[in-house]
Amino acid sequence: MGKIVAVGGGDMREGETLPIDREVVELTGRARPKALFIPTASYDSVEYWEGFQKIYCGELGCETAVLYLLNLAPSEAELEESILSSDLIYVGGGNTLKMMRRWRKLGVDRLLERAYDQGTVLAGVSAGAICWFSYGHSDSMAFYHPDDWSYIRVKGMGLIDSLACPHFDGETDGVKRQQDFLQMVRRHRAMGIGIDNHCAIVFVDGGFRVIACRPGAGAYQVYKDGQEVAVREIAQIQELRPVSTLLEV
Repeated sequence: MGKIVAVGGGDMREGETLPIDREVVELTGRARPKALFIPTASYDSVEYWEGFQKIYCGELGCETAVLYLLNLAPSEAELEESILSSDLIYVGGGNTLKMMRRWRKLGVDRLLERAYDQGTVLAGVSAGAICWFSYGHSDSMAFYHPDDWSYIRVKGMGLIDSLACPHFDGETDGVKRQQDFLQMVRRHRAMGIGIDNHCAIVFVDGGFRVIACRPGAGAYQVYKDGQEVAVREIAQIQELRPVSTLLEV
């Protein structure tokens, strides 16, 4: 297995997740890693890209590049070069459903799997966390129908076999995530993983640990327990534990 950092939320551009971002860079083991930013979910936001450069180049010393995929259709060779030559790949937040559809159309998901297999660090926040899991709890429909929407389950890449919920302690347009996610876990009888804002789960070669950059932020197992849905906080310890203990009760 490779390396993944799934961030629940927080504004990277304002330095809110800087300790987590520093961990992402350190996982590459390189002094000046090549960091690729993929802002598909934010509709290829230039402002987001500038914020990424500010942190990952200006603060953390990476050589940064961006991969735009919406108004451009890079060739297979161009995509392969961008993705497979990177030491770390960071996926920004936004519309998860739109992002996954575009990736699958262009074959980006398959290239990201290859990058994972070759040891590239894969990271991201919100939509950029969901994508690495089998499924995710998403507010994508709010982008299309802002006055009448519901959270949906979006299919990810399946590198981590679980149903993920970023912003576990947050909300979209006043609709809280946690209670809706509990109902989603109940419906699908899945093992759910909730990740608060300013918290991340770090996966390294079959092991995992939880890190947070705000007091009180955490990550949780959410699972069906008889007729109820249980929520169990995951201990934040430095040592890596087997991923199997995260995905099973």
